[in-house]
Amino acid sequence: ERDLHDGAQQRLVALTMLLGLAAMSEGAEAAALLAKAQAQAGLALEELRELIQGIHPQVLTDRGLPSAVHDVADRSPVPVDVAFEELPGRLPQAVETTAYFAICEVLANVAKHSGADRATVRGGLVDGRLVVRVEDNGAGGADPAEGTGLLGLADRLAVVDGRLLISSPAGGPTLVRVEIPVGDGVAGGARASGS
Repeated sequence: ERDLHDGAQQRLVALTMLLGLAAMSEGAEAAALLAKAQAQAGLALEELRELIQGIHPQVLTDRGLPSAVHDVADRSPVPVDVAFEELPGRLPQAVETTAYFAICEVLANVAKHSGADRATVRGGLVDGRLVVRVEDNGAGGADPAEGTGLLGLADRLAVVDGRLLISSPAGGPTLVRVEIPVGDGVAGGARASGS
């Protein structure tokens, strides 16, 4: 359920925003936006099919978290810069999956609620933990007590002993920090055993 919410939801948010922009546009600009929206709808259907079959997004399965983060950034309706440090190998599957869907959820929240026109995702290993920072230049005021999205994200992270830290003063910027322990599970170029 959370995989559907956190992954496919971002594509559908992007699709909705593209359709809204197309409705306010005319001529060639509207046609280009509609073509982009149609492509986004196709990708959303493909991702839903993958998830229904119990498969995580193909880019995550095939190429790992940094490539998957770039893919998420490319389809975000808010422009996203990615600075992901090179990892020494593949992370345990639970870490990669949890981090991926956490980033999807945070970027979906940026698009829906922040009013930001730019976001940044930075990630890497620090003292045996995967640390991901998502920052946006929006209006701030993100509060886990105000809705279920951030609380659900914190719960999802807790399952893998991770944690969620949020700094979001009124007026912004908002910084969301995700930390997940990786233990001894980084594999040199291959998925860690047991994943």
